[in-house]
Amino acid sequence: MRKLASIILFLVAVSNSFGQSKNSPLQISHLKGDFYVYRTFNDYKGNKISANALYLVTDKGVVLFDAPWDKTQFQPLLDSIKAKHNKDVIMLFATHSHEDRAGGFDFYKKKGIKTYSIKLTDDILKKSKEPRAKFIIPNDTTFTVGQYKFEVYYPGKGHAPDNIVVWFDKEKVLYGGCFVKSADAQDLGYLGDSDVKEWKKSISNVKTKFKNPKFIIPGHDDWKNIESLNHTGKLVNDYLANSLKKK
Repeated sequence: MRKLASIILFLVAVSNSFGQSKNSPLQISHLKGDFYVYRTFNDYKGNKISANALYLVTDKGVVLFDAPWDKTQFQPLLDSIKAKHNKDVIMLFATHSHEDRAGGFDFYKKKGIKTYSIKLTDDILKKSKEPRAKFIIPNDTTFTVGQYKFEVYYPGKGHAPDNIVVWFDKEKVLYGGCFVKSADAQDLGYLGDSDVKEWKKSISNVKTKFKNPKFIIPGHDDWKNIESLNHTGKLVNDYLANSLKKK
């Protein structure tokens, strides 16, 4: 009887964690194989905005690429992953210093999870007296975790001065974070820390280095359209053209 009750509780946990209701504060979707996109939400200028992030299930444990934007989902994400995959999160990479990416460093470090950022991100967090990653990595670094290999790459300034992307060459998955806008984005969004002129060069660097991606995950909104990086380039060009007209 006790075993049956445990099974029922496990199934309920999985159901609650992976319910795809549009009102769920944490939404997890299968990308391919051991790749999952998860979405959390926060308010920006009075609107509820989604933030996309990625996790990868390996033989050694689960790797997170960016933390939830909603702090109330820090623990539920760990619980959901444990319920579905019966594995612990072992690593967290932040793709830049903003709260929707690096906001979970303190929480996850206290959980014993290894946290990573490049030095540019660490310098920004240090200056603003925000929690920092335990491990500082070079701008272009290849990791092997379990059966997977991926490259963390700094293409140059763009959405933020420290934005990085993550490339899985074998699977042709590009995780762009906020460096990439969704294909349905109407503008470049928050530009408080952006360098739009450099962003154009940085997009070219990514396209040159990582050929023929099958999946591109932007930082916000729809992530299923493979044209998101090209669309970001168009938004950047439009912004620069309009800036010239105003001079």
